Amino acid sequence: MKLKLTTILGATVAVLASAFAAQAQTVLKWAHVYETSEPFHTESVWAAEEIAKRTDGRYKIDVFPASQLGKEADINQGLKLGTVDIIISGSSFASREYPPIGVTYFPYIFRDPSHLIAYTKSDVFKKLAQGYEEASGGNKITAVTYYGTRHTTANKPIEKCADMAGLKIRVPDVPAYLAMPRACGANTTPIAFAEVYLALQNGTVEAQENPLTTIEAKKFYEVQKNIVLTGHIVDHLNTVVSPTLWSNLSDEDKQIFSEVMAEAAERATKIVEQREQELVEKFKADGLTVTEVDKADFEKTVMEKVTLEEFGYTKEDWEAIRAIQ
Repeated sequence: MKLKLTTILGATVAVLASAFAAQAQTVLKWAHVYETSEPFHTESVWAAEEIAKRTDGRYKIDVFPASQLGKEADINQGLKLGTVDIIISGSSFASREYPPIGVTYFPYIFRDPSHLIAYTKSDVFKKLAQGYEEASGGNKITAVTYYGTRHTTANKPIEKCADMAGLKIRVPDVPAYLAMPRACGANTTPIAFAEVYLALQNGTVEAQENPLTTIEAKKFYEVQKNIVLTGHIVDHLNTVVSPTLWSNLSDEDKQIFSEVMAEAAERATKIVEQREQELVEKFKADGLTVTEVDKADFEKTVMEKVTLEEFGYTKEDWEAIRAIQ
């Protein structure tokens, strides 16, 4: 009888322990709009697994790629609604809540990816991220990933800003993205991303701009034979944690989440940089015309024809970022 009672007690303890463990595990949703093959997804999955490991399984993070939980505007809204806990999203969306953080999209503000990464460790970044956190009701930027440098593809060669005069170019409907083409006299057209290939093919537009990785993934090189290395925007993505999740994390868990997300961003950044280097050579080998432009000419024209203030940016922030070494 004693043995039987011990067995029952032991089984009861095991069941209770198991139930407690299940209850103690917090399930979180991490959403983004990128394809499963892209580093923004593969390294998010790595981060989810790494956080589970470092927190002894207290957090289970499910990653939802390719707009499964909605478009970029939807998942940004989801941080407030509680439908998502973590997202990866561009600063163009953060700037809807806090315009000054969008200064990073001003043409030629960054020299190269290493300048962008140096910015993410600077005081001006901390100030802008804090401003966004306050304006958004607590959204916490935990990491920044290099997305790629935006270049132009066109039906004709382009070497200087004036060569874009009258050019029909597709540009995303984000104010700062329009700055360089409009300063150079191009006619900008906001065509949906999914329709860009067809628009280039049938001549609705004569040019578009995107990072090299996107130009390859979407096969724009099939319908545009000139790749023009305008390098006008060094683009990036933020990893953002919802106010609810961040406020519920212990200080120890905040550190773990921040460290892992920063490591994931660094891993993805390296992959993107490597791919871009390889693609320049690949496009040349495939017979495309790859042109280096006079960036100083483009930058000078932008500064003469576009003001920071019209986008809600400040010269103080622009100067602080430009000064970063």
